[in-house]
Order: sequence, then structure tokens, then C-alpha cells
Amino acid sequence: MKTKIIEVSTDTNIGGAGKCLITLLENFDRKLFDVKVILPPNSLLKPLVENLGTEVIEVHGIAEKSLDLRSIRSLKKIFKAEKPDIVHTHASLSARIAARQTGSKVVYTRHSVFPPSKYLTSFPGKQINGLINNHYADAIIAVAEAAKDNLTDTGVSAGKIQVILNGVDGLRPVPPEEKEALRARFGVKPGEKVVSIVARLEEVKGHDYFIEAADMLLSEGISAKFFIAGTGSCEMQLREKVRMMGRENKIIFTGFIPDVDKLMNITDIQANASYGTEATSLALLEGMSLGVPAVVSDFGGNPGVIDNGRNGFVVAKQNSAALMVGIKKLLCDDTLYNEMSKNCISVFKERFTAKAMTRNTEMLYMSLV
Repeated sequence: MKTKIIEVSTDTNIGGAGKCLITLLENFDRKLFDVKVILPPNSLLKPLVENLGTEVIEVHGIAEKSLDLRSIRSLKKIFKAEKPDIVHTHASLSARIAARQTGSKVVYTRHSVFPPSKYLTSFPGKQINGLINNHYADAIIAVAEAAKDNLTDTGVSAGKIQVILNGVDGLRPVPPEEKEALRARFGVKPGEKVVSIVARLEEVKGHDYFIEAADMLLSEGISAKFFIAGTGSCEMQLREKVRMMGRENKIIFTGFIPDVDKLMNITDIQANASYGTEATSLALLEGMSLGVPAVVSDFGGNPGVIDNGRNGFVVAKQNSAALMVGIKKLLCDDTLYNEMSKNCISVFKERFTAKAMTRNTEMLYMSLV
């Protein structure tokens, strides 16, 4: 008999947690697991889930919310009818409460890393948070060691937590002739290097520091284009910053691009400047699968992805000069770059494949049932 799993996501858009869910669905052993997914109405994840032959159950009231008291009743009704062995939530406390009340085992994944508030790390907030999370989960997945630290710092029992690193399917490297066509598509001239940052355009993602580092490098005569891929609430002010620098031809905003793998295929160096929230960046993993080294801030899960000096550099967060120095080293030293590029592929295969993430998740499920 198959183990029945219901995955619950509250996302209406496609972010890192949603991509992880899709990766799990693509790789689950369907001979062992019968999987359904609960989503809010009109979630952009729905067609992706259904294209994988997985049933979607839509529930009102859960969109972008961890706790919605009214939706608990709807979720309980679904769990009573479906009788899942395990409910795996990717944010929803409402679903954890409903699953606990209807007798299912509960798994909760912590996808994010951020500095916890003083309330959650001291009495009585730490005790209350710990009590809630320890009670409403049989197991908790942390997608990075930093995510585990967040949880234990806020009262969650370390014994409940298992670190399962994010994994992705490696990107397909394009042949040289296609790469040249892609460089032309993105306006990259012969001899120019490409440095990219792929992240939501929000303040804590550190695009300001990336732009300042790019400006410093360009001022030193470095021949490169710097691409900012994504959208977000800070887009207009970031664009204005670049305009005031007069760097619009060298620091390029791509907006949302559905085929970001094409940009990654022409990227020489990837950057991640986060300082407020970052677990395991899927963009970094995808770049590594192609041999793209990265220069990253020392925040959250970044040091768990980039081994400083092996497959990139880890530098101080909120420090444009440090980011610039790391990128410059890779741009100006071909021997160093080639060594780190080879190491990227090795590290990816060792630790960050989609199959490894999925098998570890399946093993956790089986240990609970």
C-alpha cells in the first residue's frame, strides 16, 4: 500500500519554496507515495503541479498566510476525507493544526533564514514559539544549517529538526554556437564577461551593494556586463540608482525572464548579496551545476553552499568593496577561475542534486510511518 502524502503550500507566486515543491513532485517515487497538493486559489504553482500528474485541492483563506483560523475547518474536512499518512506543510501553521487534530503525521519545512526578533529569542516568546512548533510537527526540515539555528534559537527542539539541503535538477549546458547567440541576445560584446544576480528585487537581497560593486569594477576598466534578473518592490529605486550612475548600458535589468537558464549559461560569475533572508539559494545551485562560481555574502545559508576559496568566495554582508574584490579575483585570474569552475560541478554533484533532496525527504517520511 502506498503512503499517502498531502503537500501544502500557501504561495500564490513561484518562489524558492514553490520550486522546491515542484522538484519533489518531479522526483518522488510514485510506486511508494500517493501525493496530492493543497494550494490557494489561482496560485501560479497550480499548472506546474497538474502538469506533473498531481491532483491540486484549492483552499480559500490560506494565500500567503501561515495562520488563518477560518481555513482550519476547511483543511480538517479535507484531511478527514483524504486520510493522509503525512501532511507536509511549506509554511502553513493552519494545515499543521488541522493535520494534528485529524491524526496525520506532520512535517514542516523551514525554507527561510532571517534574524529572529528579540521576542522570539527570549522569555516568554521563545518558550511559546517552541511549544507551538514542537507540538504541531512530528519532524521539521531545515533547508540549511542556518535555518536549523534559526529554529533552535527560537525554542524549537533540535531533536525534531533534520537538515535536508535544497537540491535542483542541473541545468543543460548549451553548445558553443548557441551560447554565442545567447550572448548576442543579451547584448554581450566579444570579450565581455558576464556577472549576474538572480533574486527578488527586495531590500534585504542586497542589490544596492551589487550595483555599487559593479560601478567600482567598471571604474577600474573591467570589461563586463552586470545583469540583475528578477522583479520586486525595489525595482524603480534600483533602476534610478543605476541611471544616476550613468551605467544603464553596463548594469542591465532583465525583469522576470522565464528562461533564466539561458542567462545562467552565459554567466561567468554569480553574486548573492543577501543580508536579511536567505536559506539555500536555488539560483546558486543551478549556476554551480554549470560550473559558475559565486561571490556571496556571509549571511544565512550562503556559507553552506559556497565553500570559501573552493567554489567561490564568501565575503562580509552589506559590504560593496568586499563583494567587488571577490568578483575581481575571479574576473582577473583565469587559473583560479577554471579551478573553481571545476569545483562547482563537483560540489553540486556531491551535495545539491534534486534526487538527493528527494530521497532524503522520502526517508524522513518513511521513518514517520
